Amino acid sequence: MWYTGVAIASVYGVISVLGLIGNITLIKTFCSAKSIRNVPNLFMSSLALGDVLLLVTCAPVDASRYLSEEWLFGRVGCKVIPFIQLTSVGVSVFTLTALSADRYRAIVKPLDIQTSTTTASIVLRAALIWVFSLILAIPEAIFSDLHTFNITSTNESFVTCAPYPHAGELHPQIHSMASFLIFYVIPLLVISVYYTFIARSLMRSASNLPVEGNLHARRQVESRKRLAKTVLVFVGLFAVCWLPSHVIYLYRSYHYSQVDTSLVHFVCSIAARILAFTNSCLNPFALYLLSKTFQKQFNQQLCCCCRLILKQKSPSHYNTRVTSVRSTHHSMASVTMVNGKQLYQEDCV
Repeated sequence: MWYTGVAIASVYGVISVLGLIGNITLIKTFCSAKSIRNVPNLFMSSLALGDVLLLVTCAPVDASRYLSEEWLFGRVGCKVIPFIQLTSVGVSVFTLTALSADRYRAIVKPLDIQTSTTTASIVLRAALIWVFSLILAIPEAIFSDLHTFNITSTNESFVTCAPYPHAGELHPQIHSMASFLIFYVIPLLVISVYYTFIARSLMRSASNLPVEGNLHARRQVESRKRLAKTVLVFVGLFAVCWLPSHVIYLYRSYHYSQVDTSLVHFVCSIAARILAFTNSCLNPFALYLLSKTFQKQFNQQLCCCCRLILKQKSPSHYNTRVTSVRSTHHSMASVTMVNGKQLYQEDCV
């Protein structure tokens, strides 16, 4: 089991590293490039920040469960970690709902969006999503605690972090069903309604355009389609990645008095958890494939970071090379240094 635990923890490590690189670069890209700082991208930055929080705090804790039979983070950690995880899930699903609402206004009611697209109003909406998610996660912090569970088949007991004690079945069932409805079913139903109206509006606008129609109007329709498609891909990834985790949690809550030690349950639980955390690293790479503009800016930011790292690793070699050039061509080296600095600054915008 030790080798299995190491393998599982390694998968968590790969997911965390890729997710942190992708999401941090995404946030840096949207903050640095004013040309792509629009409503959807500001919401996507908030989404990426939630994913970073999840990967930094919850992913290592989840991986440690497979390396140690005991809960390693104490009673405080047992309350803080589930609180952070549910907050991140709330930020993800409610931000996706807000993105869908924004695409609905942009496509179905384009005149209404002009009055509510200031940067301050978008930041305020994103902040309200965070506050709302934090409030909904408070019960998770209150009720989560260290509880003792018994394995009837081997007559063994263990202490672990759980939302509710072993005794009683009503609270776990209410908790799991409420989480499934609030953080999955209801938001996805709302998003489905938005996208039904979006699809209808896009089909109507496409059929109303003449064959030799206005080129600007056609480009506008295509741009709206691309943005709507991007948000829909994000929603689809969230729905697929988080459904198994919700299903496993529902199953456990309705069999709370029994500890399932079967291999099938173990494998399904690992797959569900890894898939849920994988969702936190997929969005930047999905956006990279869907948007050429973001792809260009992302590459620029990533190359800039790589150059900074390489520059910090080899300062002595760089200084020696410049000194040797200055000794023979002093004036040329000065011009080269100035131009090189300018080019470097332009590359890192």
